[in-house]
Amino acid sequence: MAENMSRRVAIVTGAGRGIGRSHALELGRRGFAVVVNDFGTTDEGESVADGVAAEVRAAGGQALGDTSDVSDWEAAGRMVASAVDTFGRLDAVVNNAGNLRDKMFVNMTPEDWDSVIAVHLRGTFCLSRRAADHWRALSKSGQDSSGRLINTTSGAGLFGNIGQANYVAAKAGIAGLTLALAAELGRYGVTVNAVAPIARSRMTEKLFASQMGEDSGFDRFDPVHVSRVVAWLADEDSSDVTGRVFSLTGGRVSVVGGWRFDVEEQVERDLTEDEIGPIVRSLLAKAPEPVPVRGTEKAELKVERTNA
Repeated sequence: MAENMSRRVAIVTGAGRGIGRSHALELGRRGFAVVVNDFGTTDEGESVADGVAAEVRAAGGQALGDTSDVSDWEAAGRMVASAVDTFGRLDAVVNNAGNLRDKMFVNMTPEDWDSVIAVHLRGTFCLSRRAADHWRALSKSGQDSSGRLINTTSGAGLFGNIGQANYVAAKAGIAGLTLALAAELGRYGVTVNAVAPIARSRMTEKLFASQMGEDSGFDRFDPVHVSRVVAWLADEDSSDVTGRVFSLTGGRVSVVGGWRFDVEEQVERDLTEDEIGPIVRSLLAKAPEPVPVRGTEKAELKVERTNA
């Protein structure tokens, strides 16, 4: 039996620190009951999930700490059940949990690969699938499901990044998964979107410390800017928005398009061996330049021109 009935209920993974913590606090401020998931601990050995849940409650909200491993199939099921049992319902899942094992590809081990894929991609699958089962059951029983799945991709996953092949693959997979789930789950009233945050977190503050300071009193890298959009996507007003990827930072919201057919040539016959090369080169000459892979010289030059 539920202890309290909240207006809406959300699960946020990786919510013990950084961007996930910001999501949990913002959702709590907006009246959501929040299941704060994170298996991390403080230096004193205390649960960071419990700490953030306490922050939500101290601000007048409802929250429950959860220390499950998001990549654990059974634990993901228990997380959904816990939200429903404690708060009476589940309306939104924010898949935010992540980790890094950065190395150049020629130095990357299978363990480096598996660790990142497990947390980002398998973790998104496990909890999304468990939540989808819940919402599908509601829909089939004639009840209103109106679930919200909000996944976390990144610019690295959308455009590539040197030294992060495992992370790039996981985040690109999440972007593709978002599109597939939006198409499949819409029949149950579920929307599925993804965000690519550009904000200060444990993963970014070391990599981009010199670029993530306050700018003229406006802290564009405060994760709250991202969390406000995430909270909107989790709420009822976003019911017509699905299958979209948003790049977010302070003062800017961008809708990111997926792979498209830029240029093409079609002939109603077999292409000869001698024709293929010239046709491909002709198409490339007309096609727009791809977005430079992060960490390359072209990407650095583009950033310099943008900031000039």
